[in-house]
Amino acid sequence: MNNDPSTLDVLKALGNKNRLQILKWILSPTEYFPPQRDGDLIEDGVCVGFITQKIDLTQPTVTAHMKVLADAKLVTSKQIKNWVFYKADRERIKGALARMGTELKL
Repeated sequence: MNNDPSTLDVLKALGNKNRLQILKWILSPTEYFPPQRDGDLIEDGVCVGFITQKIDLTQPTVTAHMKVLADAKLVTSKQIKNWVFYKADRERIKGALARMGTELKL
């Protein structure tokens, strides 16, 4: 069975301006975030605390946004110590865009 999210799930996830902005940032983490004490920006992803500070939303709101992105399989998460780090899943994003093009007959 195919484990990829539906095109609709991806569009819903990216249909929120905050989620789209977060995804843009974590696709180029070294451009938008400072080095982290725990976890490498490229290898491990961006700490939810840094995302929260940058987007100026509450931590529960950011966590909810990240859950939507994770459910759409656009990001992966990893826990290091007491923090969760998020990393864009480039292959899944590329696959979702390709499926969208196919479905729209582009």
